[in-house]
Amino acid sequence: MAMAALRREGRRFAPLISSPNPINAIRSTLAPAEEQVGLGVRSISTQVVRNRMKSVRNIQKITKAMKMVAASKLRAIQVRAENSRGLWQPFTALLGDTPSVNVKKNVIVTISSDKGLCGGINSTSVKISRALHKINSGPDTECKYVILGEKGKAQLIRDSKKDIELILTELQKNFLNYTQVSVLADDILKNVEFDALRIVFNKFQSVVSFLPTTATVLSPEIVERESEAGGKIGDLDSYEIEGGETKSEVLQNLAEFQFSCVMFNAVLENACSEQGARMSAMDSSSRNAGDMLDRLTLTYNRTRQASITTELIEIISGASALEG
Repeated sequence: MAMAALRREGRRFAPLISSPNPINAIRSTLAPAEEQVGLGVRSISTQVVRNRMKSVRNIQKITKAMKMVAASKLRAIQVRAENSRGLWQPFTALLGDTPSVNVKKNVIVTISSDKGLCGGINSTSVKISRALHKINSGPDTECKYVILGEKGKAQLIRDSKKDIELILTELQKNFLNYTQVSVLADDILKNVEFDALRIVFNKFQSVVSFLPTTATVLSPEIVERESEAGGKIGDLDSYEIEGGETKSEVLQNLAEFQFSCVMFNAVLENACSEQGARMSAMDSSSRNAGDMLDRLTLTYNRTRQASITTELIEIISGASALEG
């Protein structure tokens, strides 16, 4: 058995001994593995680039699929959002929109999305909400938040946790309709005391454009006060009230219905803006992934060509050394 092992070792060292410089050849075979990484590095780098190309290609497939899903959802919501504008426009014509009204209890209703990957629509809503909170806060006034959506909650809860009255999430988990939104509006009216509700949302304009918007809904008491003070709301006195209801009861019902209509339109407009922004973001991501794939393909081809060239040089050098 010992002789067989010796013969095997002899066959392994025979080509090295017959080489022009046998000492260096034997030393190179006995060198540690850490010193012999030249060829390994080339093959590993090629494999790394190939794996990276595969990852980028998979990401590109995902972003393209998300873009198509967002496009289909946008078409479904856009028509309903445009139709819902006819609900709150009569209230604006009747009561006006008075964002500069001075009241003691302000409530900012921030509408955001539950999911990300939709550009900067949530950051825009949060910035406007914080600016309104700063403007309407003072020694004699208070300002609170009502947050709709996970993304708005995640941003505002960091620095305004004590000012948050109510948080509602998973709005778009089910099909959005007026009944669902009116239930949410009723919860807000029951749990929050306010003189003015300031609803912050993104109004849909096109797939690549949305307009940050603030709608103001006043409480019945403030509407009556502003009506007595004159101005646009003073035109209410020119209307006749039918039935046995008093003016305050009519204003109470009007304020509740106005808030639910404005909320319904705001939620749909924000959902449209979300899907449009997600379409745009996923389109940009797909194009960026394509550009990255082109660069990685070029890097892979250059690395592979360099590896082949180096191996050819080594083979030719070895053959020349044997001939010499």
